[in-house]
Amino acid sequence: MPKTIVIDARAHMLGRLASVVAKQILSGYQIVIVRCEEVSISGGLVRQKSKYERFLRKKHNTNPTRAGAWHYRAPSRIFWRTVRGMVPHKTARGAAALERLKCFEGVPPPYDRVKRLVVPDALQVLRLQHGHRFCKLGALAQSVGWKHQDAVAELEAKRKTKATAFYVAKKKSLALKAKAAAQLA
Repeated sequence: MPKTIVIDARAHMLGRLASVVAKQILSGYQIVIVRCEEVSISGGLVRQKSKYERFLRKKHNTNPTRAGAWHYRAPSRIFWRTVRGMVPHKTARGAAALERLKCFEGVPPPYDRVKRLVVPDALQVLRLQHGHRFCKLGALAQSVGWKHQDAVAELEAKRKTKATAFYVAKKKSLALKAKAAAQLA
């Protein structure tokens, strides 16, 4: 199968991106999703929070303290679970497909130097009608108990300053190469 595909989830719609990713991992692709906290969900934050809190109240009937559904708070795990709902995860094929999916908040070090792709079918600017409400998955996760949004924001700020410095140096070296090539010609 081909090499790993890294998708930048910023400004993508949650369900549409998840359906594309589910199809691709079932086809055998290795997919890495970065910046899961920037995924958009249609509908305002208050509505999404009430829906998620309804999900959090679901418990097992016979032993509510021990058994029941796992309620993830991190945006990467919420996205992962959304994809899991679109994959036959109880079969060997589906379990193997979920092994090929990795989700992260922010852009961790192995993937910050890799070209990140977007999924046009899932982009918010193309799919969400103008003026409609939406919220970010990171804001929803923080409102239901995710505690690491500040740490991720700090690490992302560091990564962006490094990337800007690298880009400035790259532009400078390309300009020098172009100047040298023009002098030789």
